[in-house]
Amino acid sequence: MQIVCSREGATLRVALTGEIDQHFAAEARAKLDPLLGDGRIRRLIFDLSGVAFMDSSGVGMILGRYRKLTSFGGSMDITGAKAGVDRVLRMSGVYGLCTKGGGI
Repeated sequence: MQIVCSREGATLRVALTGEIDQHFAAEARAKLDPLLGDGRIRRLIFDLSGVAFMDSSGVGMILGRYRKLTSFGGSMDITGAKAGVDRVLRMSGVYGLCTKGGGI
């Protein structure tokens, strides 16, 4: 599992690699929350092209970052989700809150 963050202005791009399970989701929260906590990030792009599997813990991690961002008036995009991960995101309603495939 790997989390690679890059920032350009008020946009934070987060590339995730591996399987997003409970352990990985906790690690991602611990890494991302300090970056999102001060309100300077207005757009978060999750690049999921390297994610092979995601369970409900991953959905919760994404939704939590969405709530944090929107409290500052920010937005979120998701790109690169493979078929299995895409299905989980569609079924959970995550795509109704963000842009699918936008912004990279």
